[in-house]
Amino acid sequence: MIHFSLLGSGSSGNALLVMSKRAKILIDSGLSYRQLRLRAKSLKVDIDDLSAVFVTHEHGDHVNGIGVLARNQNVPVFMTSDTQENLPASVGRIPRIETFDAGDPITVDGISLRSFSVSHDAADPVSYVVSADGARLGIATDLGKPSLLVRERLKGSHALILESNYCPAMLRKSSYPAAIRQRINGNRGHLSNQDMNSLLSGLLHSDLQLVIAVHVSQENNSEERARMMALQVLKDHPAELVIAQQETPTPLFTISPQIHDRLDNTRQCAASM
Repeated sequence: MIHFSLLGSGSSGNALLVMSKRAKILIDSGLSYRQLRLRAKSLKVDIDDLSAVFVTHEHGDHVNGIGVLARNQNVPVFMTSDTQENLPASVGRIPRIETFDAGDPITVDGISLRSFSVSHDAADPVSYVVSADGARLGIATDLGKPSLLVRERLKGSHALILESNYCPAMLRKSSYPAAIRQRINGNRGHLSNQDMNSLLSGLLHSDLQLVIAVHVSQENNSEERARMMALQVLKDHPAELVIAQQETPTPLFTISPQIHDRLDNTRQCAASM
């Protein structure tokens, strides 16, 4: 069983809280330490006892709060070596850094994380699949294209956190400079609603319980457009669809493997033999 919440999602700061029976981790912390604690407190969660922090890449909206957090809690912070070398100077000292290579499995107090490389304009960006007690949470944000590797790693997830950053038509008409629009739309930029639609279509399975669209641009997208594109894939699938917000955390979700459904099916098959 896994409990998790997006404490913030967007260009102003990203942080994902994940908990199991024995562990409590963060993936990224682009929020201030004060905001991080306030948002967790609104969920009735104390984050003063984190087991670890994991970093996807060095962009400020993912790491701005990590230095203060790490110094206050003396918590281990996991990232690739290239990400460490490219951290903004403003992050400051991080007392305990643990480096890994993309693809390395890491286990912290019963929570297992499998990192995988993604295409983004950072030094060595990764995303993660998190597993605990048979539950599986797949994450794919801040990437320009959903590669075969991404699709393979996310298969079988009970919940998916997928980027749905922009609507191409809105991006073309936006006030952003041409260079920024090209970056967003490029292979090392972000996923559009259509990209998310395509990625999700290959990941549907009977035990998928929850899909969260994240990093939805406030200028180049709308919740309605992101929701519409995701629902085109989900259709009658029972998985819940949620659009993450920038300024407020999502509820604290719980996912678990659908053990009982599989046992019932097994018993029915055995009875018919």
